[in-house]
Amino acid sequence: MSILHKYTVLAPVGLSIALFVTSCSENKVSQCQRLIRVVNAGTSLIDKNKGTQVITSIQLSKDLEFVTKSIGELKLTDPKLKEFQSGFVKIFQNLSQAIAIAGKALGATKTAEASASGREKIQKARADIDSTLTTAATTVGKQSDTLVNEMNKYCNQPE
Repeated sequence: MSILHKYTVLAPVGLSIALFVTSCSENKVSQCQRLIRVVNAGTSLIDKNKGTQVITSIQLSKDLEFVTKSIGELKLTDPKLKEFQSGFVKIFQNLSQAIAIAGKALGATKTAEASASGREKIQKARADIDSTLTTAATTVGKQSDTLVNEMNKYCNQPE
């Protein structure tokens, strides 16, 4: 079994087990911890796999889709945490889509021919990658920072 295949299986299974084990108590603190844990899992995937390879980028996009689904499936009862939950779902959806677009553009550079049209294809793909990732990093980064700060303030308030 290849390393990539093992990672593909282990990440979602580990995240599912963590969600199942921690979903028993329903107070604000435990709900904050569950949401933070899943968000951190998604963030660490991005940090570990800043995609320079097509396969890594495409797999990262799929993993982020799983994180998005996991965040959305958290059974949170606190209304404010539900707002944070939906914000993080949107953030991870946008990141997943941006990374998928960049991965496909990177794939296009791998198949370009050694010709004038091939060079043009590579330049367009590079521009797409830069544009997509820069926009995502700027927009989603700011949204994520704001949401994390608000959630930290909320979660650190006494009940």
